[in-house]
Amino acid sequence: MSATTYPGNITSSEEETLLLNAVDQFLERDVVPYVRDFEETDTYPREMVDKMADMGLFGATIPAEYGGLGLSASVYAKIVERMAAVWISVPGFYNSHLMMAAAVEKFGSEAMKQEFLPKFASGELRGGVALTEPDCGTDLQAVRTRAVRDGDDYVINGAKMWITNSIEGDLLAVLVKTDPDTDPPHKGMSLILVDKAQGYEGRKLKKLGYRGIDTAELSFQDVRVPQSRLIGPDEGRGLQQILSGLELGRINVAARGVGLARAAMEESLAYAQVRRTFGKPICEHQSIQIKLAEMATRVEAAKLLVDKAAHAYDSGQRCDMEAGMAKLFATEAAMKNAEEAVRIHGAYGYSKEFNIERYYRDAPLLAIGEGTNELQRIIIARQLVARNPV
Repeated sequence: MSATTYPGNITSSEEETLLLNAVDQFLERDVVPYVRDFEETDTYPREMVDKMADMGLFGATIPAEYGGLGLSASVYAKIVERMAAVWISVPGFYNSHLMMAAAVEKFGSEAMKQEFLPKFASGELRGGVALTEPDCGTDLQAVRTRAVRDGDDYVINGAKMWITNSIEGDLLAVLVKTDPDTDPPHKGMSLILVDKAQGYEGRKLKKLGYRGIDTAELSFQDVRVPQSRLIGPDEGRGLQQILSGLELGRINVAARGVGLARAAMEESLAYAQVRRTFGKPICEHQSIQIKLAEMATRVEAAKLLVDKAAHAYDSGQRCDMEAGMAKLFATEAAMKNAEEAVRIHGAYGYSKEFNIERYYRDAPLLAIGEGTNELQRIIIARQLVARNPV
């Protein structure tokens, strides 16, 4: 199915239904039968990802004028939830890619937009963002990767860690220090588009869960990049540029939390009706009923928070508090529902014959990725105070 099947800027319920039905068909046909094999071997599902590009998903939130689908964050979150309920790695193939695209769209020159956004939207060029480093995770102001001007180029040296889509992708938006002596540190940070062909090297990392998708440690040694690849006209705006993209990224991760939490709940609900102990289905035991009720309530509450954050993003408001709330609650719901699913399934929840053990391994990533849940609590509290002065 080609990206042109859908009009840009979907506004009608009929168009939304068409797109969501296509996503469901893709998942049933091209993902469900193969998840366990790709997950077990930690193999990048290239054909699956290529089909996602054919559907236009690498341009999901890129404006139609640049060849994207121009989806609202609300529709985008619904797609992510559906995918994550099958395999949380699937929306990961384009989440950081769209964050990179959002930085170019919002802050890049028109020439940069014309050069890159159509190729991002079609999936011809795929990539992500390179932020964290071996000694720098949540505290992005502590990045050490340097970019030094040399004529019309930047020369980049440093290391990045836990970078998604960096082995299989084509380029990255890399957060660097262009002026390490500036105080506060964020004023000396910039965002630069770097092609893999320009020389950075990567080592794929092994992970507990979130498998199939490539996550790597990267080394930049005298990587030379044209000055025109600086995102934005001026240096020193990189942290603000990428924090803007992180709002959409956190909505994505929150939606993934909803999807995983829902999958764990639905499979537990089905299992509880066929598994019998003491002469009756375990869904008739009060202890199991309490678990199921709390699991379902978490899913519904998480959905509402994600929907609120997505609508705030679509309205153009600052929504770091709403995105933080959604990310915090939905991913903790995924963690708890995955744990309860293991308990309800008993020994079968510990077995690879069921999906439950995968949910249990995948859920912790959601509580860490796109800013830890500890950081989300701080963001929420600070915004609460800022929005409600006495």
